[in-house]
Amino acid sequence: MYPMLITMLTLNDKTVENAQEIFEQCDDLPCNYWGFKDIGLPRDKIKQLVEAMKNKGKTTLLEVVSLTEKECMEGAELAVECHFDYLMGTVFYDSVFNFLKDKDLRYMPFCGKVTGHPSVLEGTVQEAIDEAKKLEKLGVDGFDLLVYRYTGDPEQYAREFINNIKLPVVIAGSIYNLERINKVKELNAWAFTIGSAFFQKKFVKGGSFREQLKAVLSFITRWQ
Repeated sequence: MYPMLITMLTLNDKTVENAQEIFEQCDDLPCNYWGFKDIGLPRDKIKQLVEAMKNKGKTTLLEVVSLTEKECMEGAELAVECHFDYLMGTVFYDSVFNFLKDKDLRYMPFCGKVTGHPSVLEGTVQEAIDEAKKLEKLGVDGFDLLVYRYTGDPEQYAREFINNIKLPVVIAGSIYNLERINKVKELNAWAFTIGSAFFQKKFVKGGSFREQLKAVLSFITRWQ
């Protein structure tokens, strides 16, 4: 098993306005996991984009980076209403978890101390591991880990966390070069997200979004 790429149609933790246009320019590429944020598009556009992705056989993910209980619940309700396959992010709240328990989607909350916007990861890895083990027992489906937003040593944090947790872990945020993608593989993550780096043309100088995505897909196929 190698980490899967989740392509995020987001820039600076916000869904881009032309997200559907960009998706349709790339929907033939062999990337099966696509996501975006709850911020940036009106509800009708979100539903339309999810439907377009599902019509192409893609797995859909909504990532919520809001932190209050009210905002996290609104994100969960949006994910259910729009028929996403996964809800990633949100600070874990019992109310959100209980709302999602009988719903047809998988829930991968943040783990560790997440603050601010754009989000920052703070605290110790042991605190995150202890939290994750409690949530494992409750029945979450995995974790959204903001490794490269960590205020300490990100890779040590990720290594210890992943080695102590049985559920899938998505490494999200600030993956903007091939070295970090290789590190994600070494850390044995389940998946990783790239969004802003595609829009900032980090992988192909001056290239289109499609060219950025193709370059990363070509790179990770070497793992297989």
